[in-house]
Amino acid sequence: MPPPATPARSAAVQPCLRTHGKEVARLHLFDWIVLLLLVATTGALGLVQPFHRFVAQDMMSDLRYPMKGSTVPDWAVPVIAIVVPMVFIAGIYIKRRNVYDLHHAILGLLFSVLITAIVTVAIKDAVGRPRPDFFWRCFPDGVPKYNNVTGDVICHGKPGVIKEGYKSFPSGHASGAFAGLGFLSWYLAGKLKAFDRRGHVAKLCIVLLPLLLATMVAISRVTDYWHHWQDVFAGGVLGLVVASFCYLQFFPPPYSEHGVWPHAYLEHIRGPEGELKAQSTTNSNMHHNSLPLDLSGSNETRTTSHALDSIEEGSRDQ
Repeated sequence: MPPPATPARSAAVQPCLRTHGKEVARLHLFDWIVLLLLVATTGALGLVQPFHRFVAQDMMSDLRYPMKGSTVPDWAVPVIAIVVPMVFIAGIYIKRRNVYDLHHAILGLLFSVLITAIVTVAIKDAVGRPRPDFFWRCFPDGVPKYNNVTGDVICHGKPGVIKEGYKSFPSGHASGAFAGLGFLSWYLAGKLKAFDRRGHVAKLCIVLLPLLLATMVAISRVTDYWHHWQDVFAGGVLGLVVASFCYLQFFPPPYSEHGVWPHAYLEHIRGPEGELKAQSTTNSNMHHNSLPLDLSGSNETRTTSHALDSIEEGSRDQ
């Protein structure tokens, strides 16, 4: 009697089990619509005329720095804050093939940068602090003119240049850089398990590199005389705080047991079926061993941990 047929071994299961990327995006359609609204809001706030703060003659002593070009131009800020982190996110997706991680990392990054941009521009318009080079923006010919009654400046420079002159606080370059690169630092800390208490200082150095780049962008705004140091400091803190909130909205803290993957993926493997088959791949013969998991009852935490460890190990071996 012939032996029973052995079922063909299935292909390796990637971390994104059974769920297509389009389905993940569809579940977050409302979030993407909100992102579009944030983009429109940012553009609308940029058209608002900022508050023109009172500037008397004796206040000009700190506002006579020369006008210079930007070391980091405006177009470079989105590249630094969005494109650079996305390159790392895409690289990790190519290696680990987790569509939940890809989708939520991009969504969290965009929310971080856009929320920071809206808050920054709104504060700029409301505060109306003059830039360090305000004198030359207001009086490009070097001939000052003040109101005989109030003593306020009477600018005769280009309207667009004067408008920008009242947008010193906080620094948009600093807040944007720290929002995007701060999110990247959180993301790398989770993926590298930087806080696993094993003493790998090299991991911490990699995590801090994006923050160093953001710091250099912020410093350039002071050396270019576009901002006071208080503007840069406030912008950096604002961007980093928003980035932290946005990251923790989508991912566990990097020091947690399962800080590698987003919350949605952890919920996915605890799906309503109550059973998950995770397959790990060896380096030598690509042999796949399925692991049935029972995520019910008192064993839920233990088996979930086993599942995540198995999936992570299989991804590394591929």
